Amino acid sequence: MIVDTSSKRLTVAELVAIKDQQNIVGLTSTSAITARLIDPIVDFILVGDHAMPGPGHDTTLERALERTIDQARAVVGSTRLACVIADMPFASYRESPQQALRNCAQVLSRSGCDAVKLEGGQAVADTVAFLVERGIAVMAHVVVPLPRPTAWMPDTHAANDKAAAENAWAHLHAGAFGLLLEGLPAPLARQITYDARVPTIGVGGTPGCDGQMMTIEDVLGLGAGAAAPYADVATVIREACERFAADVRHGQCAPATCKPLPRRL
Repeated sequence: MIVDTSSKRLTVAELVAIKDQQNIVGLTSTSAITARLIDPIVDFILVGDHAMPGPGHDTTLERALERTIDQARAVVGSTRLACVIADMPFASYRESPQQALRNCAQVLSRSGCDAVKLEGGQAVADTVAFLVERGIAVMAHVVVPLPRPTAWMPDTHAANDKAAAENAWAHLHAGAFGLLLEGLPAPLARQITYDARVPTIGVGGTPGCDGQMMTIEDVLGLGAGAAAPYADVATVIREACERFAADVRHGQCAPATCKPLPRRL
């Protein structure tokens, strides 16, 4: 990192200032364990929005918000250097700018994270502007739409590129402090990066950006194979669990202070 983060957390303003000086590094985390490990390595941590309905929650949105808050609080509480950004659940900001403000404010105030991330096209840009005007730092996520399988649109890639560029500029004009660019071709990503005054972060190997972000699962080889892993931790975990299971089935116990399990006759 460019700024001295030996005693303070990287702010949103400092993250923006890294543009054109040094490539920006981002990883995802939803737990204190992984967040603590990557804190001194990355510039920002994105707390993902994976959520399922759970006991005591009537709706997916309620559960998603609570889980986002819990995970972001765990990441913030276990780190002291990286900027922490909460990935807002899909349905938590789509209804109206007012709904987005209520939910984003709740996530920020209860977790202590530095900013939020919203995904969407031009339809979400007004919400981004509404939040920024009220003091909430927003990173926008621009994803190239999937090709349409229609005979009347032969130049699908050109249409997607045009839509992605329009979405990116809509968020920039709305005041987003950064852009996550996913699935964009290198020339388009480079052009947006060159023209934008804020950092662009490539997702899923999108080249030509000010930095790159991966999920911690993909880096460790625990993901679904969307990106080439930097380590095969899945094999290490599987082998360790197999050894543990074998010990248990043979009446042994891993900790040195644990007494062996009695064998059944």
